[in-house]
Amino acid sequence: MPARPSASASNKRSATAAKPGDPRIIAVVNQKGGVGKTTTAVNLAASVAAAERKTLLLDLDPQGNASSGVGVRPRTVERSVYDCLIGRASFKEVLVETEVKGLFVAPATQDLVAAELELVDDPERATRLKTALSDLLTREKFEYVFVDCPPSLGLLTVNALTAANRVLVPLQCEYYALEGLTHLMATIDRIKNGTNPTLEVEGIVLTMFDARNNLAHQVADEVRKHFHVFDSIIPRNVRLSEAPSHGKPVLLYDAQSKGAQGYLGLAHELLRVKAESS
Repeated sequence: MPARPSASASNKRSATAAKPGDPRIIAVVNQKGGVGKTTTAVNLAASVAAAERKTLLLDLDPQGNASSGVGVRPRTVERSVYDCLIGRASFKEVLVETEVKGLFVAPATQDLVAAELELVDDPERATRLKTALSDLLTREKFEYVFVDCPPSLGLLTVNALTAANRVLVPLQCEYYALEGLTHLMATIDRIKNGTNPTLEVEGIVLTMFDARNNLAHQVADEVRKHFHVFDSIIPRNVRLSEAPSHGKPVLLYDAQSKGAQGYLGLAHELLRVKAESS
């Protein structure tokens, strides 16, 4: 097994710092690609919206996969999150309504790659997203905001962690999972000590889980010793991998699939946590 997470990153979920009426702004983060991060952001957002909570899916990944995953092709977008970050547009101007009632998306394009370079000398570079998002949330009553972060710990992810009040980490149960988790938690600690002292880890969600794999169970058991891990586990599922090619969350593609049921269960857990903290 790889090294365990460091002590500073091993705290279980603590009491909420957000006020009961505040929206839950959840950064979906993992610096490693291919772990189900965008799949989680898209399908969890859709599942929460299906529970009649007004929800925003904010795509902060230049690949734009979260946008296309809900039917918004980046090449068809005139304005995007990039325009909001550089102050050329407001979030209200870029929002697109999706097929899921109550779910809106702020789409991303490859222009976001330039944002990190253009903002590098800006003294407010880490708070650009927070400022732009705050303006939207004073006008629109979103209950949940899910931010799909790029697979890195660069400036875009720092902006997401600064704007969020919660972090959700999709984790594939593989050999190097705990090592990567340690680096991520160290970054979260730095953000808490700097631009966002109220940031908390909502929990870890196990993704692409293969119950036949002994290592997967070993990693899961080790993670549970250090973090809050959601009961809902997202299995490897063909329907989950097919849904993005149709521009739909799996809830619209095949609601009875194991993948869809996994995210519905995860949404239920999130909603219960917020209700208990209110």
